[in-house]
Order: sequence, then structure tokens, then C-alpha cells
Amino acid sequence: MNNLQRVLWLTGLFSVVLASAAQAETSEVVVVTPAGETATADLVNEAGVAPATTVEEWVSQMAAQETVAANPTEVAQGLTQITGVTLNAAGDRLELALEAEGELATPETAVVGDAIVAEIPNAVLALPEGGEFQQFNPAAGIALVQVTNLPDNRVQVSITGTDGAPTLEPRAIGSGLAFSVAPGIAQGASDDEALQLTVTGEGEDGYNPSTGSTATGGIETPLRDIPQSIQVIPRAVIEDRNAIELGDALETAGGVVSIGGRGTSVFGPGFLIRGFPAEEGIFRDGIETFSLAPLDTNDIERIEILKGPASVLFGQGDPGGVINLVSERPLSEPRYEIAATVGSYSNYRGDVDLTGPLTENAAARYRLNFTYGNFGSFRDFVDGERVMVSPTVAWDIGPDTTLNLYGQYAYNRETIDEGIPFTADGVVDVPRSRFIGEDFGEFSQEQFSIGYRLNHDVNESLELRHALQYLEYAPERYAPLYTFFDETTGDVERLAYFAGGHYQRFFTNVEAIARFNTGSIQHQVLAGVEYRNTLEQPNFQFSADYPAINIFDPVYIGVPYAIEPEFFRDDTINTVGVYVQDQIDILPNLIVLAGLRYDFVDQFRTTQSVGEEREEFDQSDSALSPRLGIVYQPIEPISLYASYTESFEPSFGASRNADGSIFDPETGRQFEVGIKADLTDTLSLTFAAFDIRKQNVETQDPNDPLLSVQTGEVASRGLELNLGGEILPGWNIVAGYTLLDAFVSEDTTDVEGNALANVPDNQFSLWTTYEIQEGSLDGLGFGLGLFYLSDRPGDLDNSFTLPSYFRTDAALFYERDNWRAQLNVENLFDIDYFTSSDEFQFGNPGAPLTVTAKVGVEF
Repeated sequence: MNNLQRVLWLTGLFSVVLASAAQAETSEVVVVTPAGETATADLVNEAGVAPATTVEEWVSQMAAQETVAANPTEVAQGLTQITGVTLNAAGDRLELALEAEGELATPETAVVGDAIVAEIPNAVLALPEGGEFQQFNPAAGIALVQVTNLPDNRVQVSITGTDGAPTLEPRAIGSGLAFSVAPGIAQGASDDEALQLTVTGEGEDGYNPSTGSTATGGIETPLRDIPQSIQVIPRAVIEDRNAIELGDALETAGGVVSIGGRGTSVFGPGFLIRGFPAEEGIFRDGIETFSLAPLDTNDIERIEILKGPASVLFGQGDPGGVINLVSERPLSEPRYEIAATVGSYSNYRGDVDLTGPLTENAAARYRLNFTYGNFGSFRDFVDGERVMVSPTVAWDIGPDTTLNLYGQYAYNRETIDEGIPFTADGVVDVPRSRFIGEDFGEFSQEQFSIGYRLNHDVNESLELRHALQYLEYAPERYAPLYTFFDETTGDVERLAYFAGGHYQRFFTNVEAIARFNTGSIQHQVLAGVEYRNTLEQPNFQFSADYPAINIFDPVYIGVPYAIEPEFFRDDTINTVGVYVQDQIDILPNLIVLAGLRYDFVDQFRTTQSVGEEREEFDQSDSALSPRLGIVYQPIEPISLYASYTESFEPSFGASRNADGSIFDPETGRQFEVGIKADLTDTLSLTFAAFDIRKQNVETQDPNDPLLSVQTGEVASRGLELNLGGEILPGWNIVAGYTLLDAFVSEDTTDVEGNALANVPDNQFSLWTTYEIQEGSLDGLGFGLGLFYLSDRPGDLDNSFTLPSYFRTDAALFYERDNWRAQLNVENLFDIDYFTSSDEFQFGNPGAPLTVTAKVGVEF
């Protein structure tokens, strides 16, 4: 099999995947004959081809394409060769011309959803540049033009519209054909529903995702139509970097800094967005998720980061933004993938991804992701393991109703490691492998979730959605906790720490999406109501001392202590949210996004120390959170936008002022302006300038260090620049730069004016790959990553500084037929650096040169 054959083989395989995926959605189409008569055809997919339903049919289709590639001259005898394809704009229409060596028959056409498909019989596509032609967004109202070979000596022309199926008028030109294409119009439809077809199946946008749903309440919308900064990390980037944890994947996201990871996962997978923590800002498919363990990426299709306040859609939270994990979906075509990874420091991992139909017509489909990992560390005595199982079933109950059932079980265990102490003069001079905990110290967590999503299209103008999810997790943290570092003696004081308990979270909502026009103005209104219930029953032990350890000459005690919890909490939090949002297309190039949300939060918390009376705390808060944004597109590839958003976060219900009164909710607001530009069809640029203020921040009472006062304000203002996509065929890039000034803008204590902890002034990231496109080295690729963070204060007092670092990563991969092998190198030049620090002045060292090798096979 030569290189051209392999390319055609893979193209055919991906086409079958897409064809089968469309089968469940379209079982009948309208066929227009050359004479103008109409008929119906069953089981025609969105590519206009009956999908392979058996292995024999699939092999037959693949063999037909290989025959065309291997014997173009013999096959072309008696056939008409199409040797050129050109596209030209002609007013409000698009002209598609096929140049041919011989006469082309008048094609039949089929209208399928938002696409019109024409099949030319007795023809073969023989283009100098390759086996197919495709161009995305060639004109207003046209999402994709694609010309491909089909089995049985046919050529397919497929044109997908953004506002419904285009109209197609064929005519003869010499020995070829020309098609006059006019954009289609679908009642109540908008650009948000643009259907884009490709031949790559999952992750079809490569490094340049064109749509997102996080900023618009689950409605797929072109990114350039959203008046807020949103960055999408696609599956292609996650796989090329072999980023197995969420923190690794977010390194290419501008303005996002990881402050968690394996070293401090005892306190959860912490992230800062534009300088603010995202403690309650991690969502999965639009529903809040939570884990004290690092989150795995094996079952994630893409990651969307919405920058700035997001309370209108997601409820209470910090104003920096939210991170939404978009899950992989079941496919209609069977696909089985296994992968194995080995790496430095005894790292081993296996992944399995199984998907396909459960019924003959693919109305029911499944997906099952499984991961097992066992890992060591460059840090002494640190190791761990993880298990994750994620089953999903999608069921098309009827032509207008879909039910998705899903679940996940995750188990994590790892050694608790809090890093290396810092002083005002810098990090203590010890090896970066130095561990000053105890090897019996361990964090473990079992987590379980189950839920469903039900979607029903009442008609073309109204869609109803309902979701329900139950999540529970039981973490345990058992290890000596560092409390103080004596710079003179080198001793680290510790206490016998334990935290355990049980946590439950319940979520349900009902939403309606209405699409209608008022005159020439198009509306897409999202309205919903949601309910959340959170139960927390943690217990803690932290009063007993544990022997100190010397950082320069550690002598490990190795003696576990008894678990005797002494402080207990029992909390119930109920939240009700009502929200409405309208996406308004005032003009084709002028879009307004407006929304309003009302939240009511009721907290009932109790605390009790051993030997003392139980204390009860009841607190209720409510808030209105508005959102307003506008997008203006002076020319089609460029969007200018401005937005204003707000956020709110209730204070912890067991905290009180000195007079016993409750604290007000923390509130935030953001002004943002920006430019989004499609530099080419495959390369996009976003520039944003923003100013965020967070009020009612709790700070230490200067008159009583055991109390807090609510007088603070913190600010974050800056510039962000993000670039992503394909520069040339095979050359992909994702890059970002952030200039950020995050500081305490108001406070009654001496921290006013201080920079926020762990927030760099300058952050830069670049990841780029190149894959050879043809020849004997076809499928061989290379990757290069550059990551820079400037100096960062280690705490809010700015008493010590984490030094800047510039890290280089690299990758080598080779893809052939159904398998792929890759080698990833992190920290190529073995620099010393620290990723983050905590309030006890302990920093988390980054890993030295690390190599991982991964091999995956798809069946």
C-alpha cells in the first residue's frame, strides 16, 4: 500500500465514521432527479452515501478507494476524469466549477439537513493536489464545500449551509460542470446552528476550533460571535502533548495558572484564571464538578475556558472565569482504541476507548473509557495510582428526542508532598528531590457520579432540555502537616493532620431554547431554572504535634499516628437559580448577547469540637447577575466585541463579624473589549483587554488576628493574545501571551498594593507541531513547546518570590494506518523551577527532564 493509498484509506475510514454517525439522525431524504421529480431515499447519511452497516460493506468501500488510487489510469478508462475544482464569489452566490477531460453527466441532488449533495455518475476525481477538495466558509451562508470520490465510479459534491441547505443549479460548461450556489434559509435558524462536515471524525477542527458552547449555555455558537474571551483546548492538542491531567492540558491556556497538581492535590486541583481562584469554577458539560484529586483527560473531547465572570450561566463563583470539560460522545460507527504509556520515574498507564452502536440502526450508542495508571515521582518516596471508568449511552428515543445516560467512577491514591520551604532570600538550598513528609502520608479518594440529559425538539423553533446529576466523593488526607520553618536550624515543625468525610452534590435543571424573529431581527432565547443541593460532612484532626524534621538532614520518623478526629462539620447548602439569555442578530454583522440571573442560596452549617456544644449557623443570600455584550463584524473574518459581566459568591456560612453579623457575598465585575480575527480559514487570533474588580473580600482584622473584616477589594487588569490553528498543511500552532497586573486595590491592612500570590505579570506559551504530508516519511511529526512564567509573589504578604522560568518541551510522533507512536519530552534542558507555593512558604518544584513513550492502536 503506497502513501496515496494510505491517505485515501484513512479518508474513507473517517468518512464512514461520519456517515454512520449521521445515520441515526437522518433516515429519509428528498432526492431531486435531473427531470425535477422528487422521491425519498432511506438511510442516506449527511455525506449522501448509504453507510456501511457490515464489515463486508466497509471493506468493499475501502477497496474501491484503494483501486482508484492504485490504478487511476485503468479505472479511468471509460470514465470522465475531473482534473480541477475552482470556487468564485459572484454577488450573493457562489460559483463552483469542475474541469473535466470528457463529458460529465447531469447529477442527482439530495437535500439532507443543512446540506445539499450532488452525485456525478461515471466519473473519477483526479486532482493534482490530492484525492479530494474541501474549503470551509468560502462565502457568507456556506459552511463547507467538499468534492470527493465515492465507490462505484461516482464523484460527490457536498455543500453545507449555515442557515439551512443551499440551493444548487448545475449547468454544463464545455466538457465540465458549473454549479450556482445560493445560501439557504431555515426558519428560526441562525449561524449558531452551522453544520461543518470534515473527514476526521472526533476533534474535527484540529488546532482551530470554530465553535464553543460554554459561553452560551450549551448552544454551539461560532467563537467569533461570542462577546467574551473563550479559549478552547481541542483533543488534538491534548493528545499531541500527552497531557493526561487537567493541569498539564491547561498549560497552553493564556491567563490560567495551575496551583495544584500531584504535590498539593490534598487541597484539590487548584487553578487561577486571570489571577482569581477557580475553586467552584470547574464544570463538566455545564454542570459543576468537584474533586480533591487531579482530573484525568482520557474521556475529555475538549476543554473550554470562559474568561471573566460567568454567574449568569453557572451561578455563584469567582470573577476570573470557569473551566468546562466537554465529554467524549458515543459514535455510531464501531471504534476500539487502546494505548499504553511508560515514562520516567516508573510511570505506567493504560487507556481503553470503546464506542459504537448498540442497535442495528445506531439509534442507541455507547462509549466506555477506562484508565489505569501507576506512577512514581522525581520526589523521594512519592508514588500513587489511579483508576477511572466512564460509561456513556446515547439513545435516540425518536426523531426529535435524545437521552444521554452517563456515569463515572474514579479512584486516586498518592503520597502527600508539600514541597520545599522558601525564605525571603529564595528557596532553601536542597536537592529538588528532597522530601520532608513521611512515606505513610497518603491522600486517597473515591468518587462516583451518575446522571442523564434529555433533549426534545418540540418543533423547529422550540427545544426543551432537562439534566440531572448526582455526585459523591469520600476523600481522606492523612499525613504530618508542615506548620513552620525555622531558617536558623532548618527544622520544619509538623502536626498530626487528618481530614476525611463524605460529600454529596445533586443538580437538576429545566431549560427551553426558543428561536424566532421580530421583523428582521433574529432571537435565540435560553431560559432555565436549576436547583442544587450540597451535603458536606467533613471531620478534621490537627491539634497534636508530630516530631519535627530537618530539611538539611532529614531523619524520617516512619511511625503512623492514631486517627482521632476532633472537629466536625455538617453542612447543607441549597441553591435555586433562574436565568434568561437572548442572542440577538440585529444585523448579519451586529450581534448582541444579553442575560440576567437570579440566585438564592441558603446555608445551614453546624460545627462541633470534641467536648464542646454544637454551634449552628444559618445564612441566606440572593443576587441578580447581569451580562451584556455586543459583537460587530466590519468584514466577515473580523469581530470587534465589548462586554460587561458580574459575579457573586456567598461568604462561608460559619464565618461571622466580631459583632456576630454575617458577611456580605463577594461580588465581582468585568469590563472587556477585544478583537477576534480569522487570519485564514484555519488560523484564528484573539486579542482581549480587561479590568476585573472583586469587592467585599475578607481580610484579617488588624485589631484581632483571629477575626476577619470585609473591607478589601482586589483588581486584575491586563491584555491577552491567543493564536491557534493551522499555518500550513501539517503545521499547527497554539500560542498565547498574557500581561497581567493583579493586586490588592483596597484594604485596611498593610497588604494594600501587594500583588496577588502565584500570579505572574507575564505569561507565554507556545505549542507547535509539524507532520510530513507526503513521501516515504508521510505521518512523521515533530512538536515543540515553550512555556514562560515571570517572577511571582509566593504569598499575599509578598514575603518571598517564586523565580521566573522558561521551560522547553518536545515531541516526536509517527502515525501510520491505524496506529500511532509518540515520544514526549518535558523540560528538555532540565531547568530548575517552581510551579506554585502555599501560605506556609513551601514551593512545589517542577519535574526535571521527563520522557514518556506512548503507543496507541485503533481497530
